[in-house]
Amino acid sequence: MHEVSIAQSLLELALQVSREQGLGRVKAIYVRVGVLSGVVPDALEFAFEAVSEGTPLAGAALVIEEVPVKVFCSPCGEEHLLRRPFPMRCPACGKPVDKIMGGREIELRALEGTG
Repeated sequence: MHEVSIAQSLLELALQVSREQGLGRVKAIYVRVGVLSGVVPDALEFAFEAVSEGTPLAGAALVIEEVPVKVFCSPCGEEHLLRRPFPMRCPACGKPVDKIMGGREIELRALEGTG
């Protein structure tokens, strides 16, 4: 379950940011997770709750925004969002996509807390 190591990394980063910003209590941690990242949101929430226990971030909500797959299609010359990640075909022309522009990311977006 790689969500545990991802949760641990998010925890360490959020702790660092909260110290830098002088936050006393962190209420929520906002993250973006691409649907192609291989992360199961429920498993990440569970893992974060476990790894944050006993830390200053214990009890903070992990708010996950799922990022859809964004692709570029050369025949169309346009970027498209895919409603489903597979098949990797342009929703306009049906050709295989040339480039994945988004949907793999895992990023810490923001912290909500009090000073």
